[in-house]
Amino acid sequence: MLTEERHQVIVDLLKQDGIVKSQHLMDVISCSESTVRRDLDQLEDAGQLIRIHGGAKRTYQLGEELTASEKSFKNTQSKELIGKMAAELVENNDVIFIDAGTTTFAMLPYLRTKQITVVTNGIQHASLLTDQGVETYVPGGRIKPSTKAIIGSQSLNELKNYRFDKTFLGMNGIDLAFGCTTPDPEEAALKQMAYQQAAAGFLLADQSKWNKVNFAKVCELEDVTIVTDTLTDHLQHYQDKTTIMEAAK
Repeated sequence: MLTEERHQVIVDLLKQDGIVKSQHLMDVISCSESTVRRDLDQLEDAGQLIRIHGGAKRTYQLGEELTASEKSFKNTQSKELIGKMAAELVENNDVIFIDAGTTTFAMLPYLRTKQITVVTNGIQHASLLTDQGVETYVPGGRIKPSTKAIIGSQSLNELKNYRFDKTFLGMNGIDLAFGCTTPDPEEAALKQMAYQQAAAGFLLADQSKWNKVNFAKVCELEDVTIVTDTLTDHLQHYQDKTTIMEAAK
């Protein structure tokens, strides 16, 4: 096996498990201890792992949060595909929660003809839904300037009194070891409450969100169904942890 191939195997194992033992690598790659040691040294120098006694653990850099306007220009075609598929999951008479975010916003044009009730913490979402004639509720709370999301203790307390057929969440990071994460703890708390109050939870995320880790944990992978544009080969192992719907198919 070539050096580049061995390195890719090691990186893929770390993405799956977060930590890997040298003996396991020797068995999987069929190479000597000295070769594994050299490969781990090289990957550590490249910033892709951290050496520990008897193996290595994964390293990562916490993702930064973009503003709503910055996000709106990224991966627009993928978001459109995801939004359309997510909207197809909504049935007449559903009561749903739609999270603030540009990917969930892509759902809204496809909800125009549905007889539903929507609760959303997205200011822009609420405005468009109302223009479309959809019965819309917004929780009270503080408006976060960068994402135009309503957050805080007041909104959390209100959501405790609601129940939803389905919840649709945006997410900044999806990772096998660390689950679903977002940069802001207050937004994370609201997302947690929304999926806990729903019979079914859906996470909308394009390819840029996979293998990413952010500051605040929202939920485990198995807690939600993930709607994405397409599941590339290097993400296939996620299917062992959660249900994934591919909008490109």
